[in-house]
Amino acid sequence: MATQEKQLDVICLGRIAVDFYAQQIGARLEDAGTFAKYLGGSSGNVAYGTAIQGLKSGMLARVGDEHMGRFLREELQRVGADTRCLITDKHRLTGLVILGIKDQETFPLIFYRENCADMALTPDDIDETYIASARALAITGTHLSHPNTRAAVLKALEYARRHGLRTALDIDYRPVLWGLTSLGDGETRFVESAQVTRELQEVLHQFDLIVGTEEEFHIAGGSTDTLTALKNVRRTTAATLVCKRGAQGCSVFEDDIADDWAQVKLHAGVRVEVLNVLGAGDAFMSGLLRGYLNDEGWDQACRYANACGALVVSRHGCAPAMPTKRELDDYLQREHQVTRPDRDARLNHLHRVTTRKQQWPELCVFAFDHRKQLADMAREAGVGEERIPRLKTLLLTAAQQAAAQAGLNGNSGILADTTYGQAALNEITGQGWWIGRPVELPSSRPLRLEHGNIGSQLIDWPQEHVVKCLVFYHPHDAAELRREQDALIADVYRGCCKSGHELLLEVILPDGNADKDERYYLEMIEHFYQLGIQPDWWKLPPLSAENWQRVGALIDACDPDCRGVLILGLDSPEAVLKAGFAAAADARWVKGFAVGRTIFGQPSRRWLQGEIDDAALIEQVKQKYLTLIGFWRQYRPQAGGAH
Repeated sequence: MATQEKQLDVICLGRIAVDFYAQQIGARLEDAGTFAKYLGGSSGNVAYGTAIQGLKSGMLARVGDEHMGRFLREELQRVGADTRCLITDKHRLTGLVILGIKDQETFPLIFYRENCADMALTPDDIDETYIASARALAITGTHLSHPNTRAAVLKALEYARRHGLRTALDIDYRPVLWGLTSLGDGETRFVESAQVTRELQEVLHQFDLIVGTEEEFHIAGGSTDTLTALKNVRRTTAATLVCKRGAQGCSVFEDDIADDWAQVKLHAGVRVEVLNVLGAGDAFMSGLLRGYLNDEGWDQACRYANACGALVVSRHGCAPAMPTKRELDDYLQREHQVTRPDRDARLNHLHRVTTRKQQWPELCVFAFDHRKQLADMAREAGVGEERIPRLKTLLLTAAQQAAAQAGLNGNSGILADTTYGQAALNEITGQGWWIGRPVELPSSRPLRLEHGNIGSQLIDWPQEHVVKCLVFYHPHDAAELRREQDALIADVYRGCCKSGHELLLEVILPDGNADKDERYYLEMIEHFYQLGIQPDWWKLPPLSAENWQRVGALIDACDPDCRGVLILGLDSPEAVLKAGFAAAADARWVKGFAVGRTIFGQPSRRWLQGEIDDAALIEQVKQKYLTLIGFWRQYRPQAGGAH
């Protein structure tokens, strides 16, 4: 099969599991209180890492028929990895790993892999057509430790040879997974074993590329002297050997092994502050495979590999810490200027924006995160605020019906609060909608947050919820007021960067200032960018066509990875919003609208007053939402696709 006919660059066969990382850095694992959940397992990490490096990767393994298995599948699919042969095992659970970060040398680790799904892979799971569809097959060594998985690996290698694939092995030696330590000792990286050495050496001749740390070559070569071990490995295989040498870098052996390290070329590594070495090897392998499979030569392949590994050791987690292709290329262009990649603002921003989980080319958002306005409505109607949560669930029903009728297909969203809208938030979360939540205290100026500092709020937010922060701002405000608001907005932004939540910054000129030239919005956007605040979304009132073009030029210059702008409503009549959509027709950064009272105001007031029932409220709100969607698409027919 010719290379150009291959659907995949690499198939990864081996361990895939869920990692639970302790979030308390420096604590014993016994004392850890909370954990972050990540995709893990060496082969799963490499499938993920190669996908975000631009290769077409596939995952060949098993996961359980439960939430964790679905999580792994969705994480791989999100980055474009092929999961056709990621088999759902109906009888076993997905493997789990619990990890801690005590200090730079201590990483307690427990594998929960008793009869787990990925170790149940059998030769019957290996599809020859699937193997033939790839240019390379990458194996991790753990699957050579059990008769069934070993047989599956050997069958895959047979098919790979038959169809001309390149074959790669990451030795991935974990003594606990070979039964050489106590079950709870996942941290130990090396235990001598003649049996493991023999079982590895029986298959090394089947690989074109073998990668390992010095300790991993010690087990493969049966010697604790690295060069001696490499010579022993060389006697069994003609493969290119890549030996990882920690912070120093790595060395590549294509021919005979030298007698002295002074005769061995060192591909220098990158010096970084180590937070977490776990996952660095899988990142290294991902970068190496990028260079190897693209035939860029070993110098460049090792540059990719060393840099990937260095970036991961400076971050929390394995797969989500791996750099994307854009991020890695940016880093390598200026690696000598970046002494602390973990603190480099540009690199961190690139990592943030290139690992987003979903694209939103168009957004028609129904905003009903209003608190003060609805409380006022309830008071005017003579009813208690306890009616408002029920109202918000009905508004969500109307939104869902409108989105279905308009065929929004993943481009629908809501803004809802926790004060009255928690039930609505709970219902819609996980359904593929864009979901925003306010953090500001309604009508506060200077800005105040409603439920405490941003860190204490975001700790229990679903990751998919977008932080919406509304600030009433004017460039001519008193200097002290501006400084106070700037500081809080910057804190909210930093909190979002730390937690991984996106930020929508809504900026409105205050009612108290008669000077409301819309050009002030340009000044304010530029001001926030100069402060280093790069919100994922902007929410702005309707502007003139000329000023939308100026806003677009500003975003192009300051943050071309911005998600875009949503137009707000401010209880404007439908005709005013229609004119606003028309003015934004050619503004490519304007991705949609987020409108509330124009849609729900009048029907909600009548419902609270008892003039209409639930069904009438839903119908009226649905029609108003559909009207705005129609206005939007009148000027953006391409956004609506085939609808």
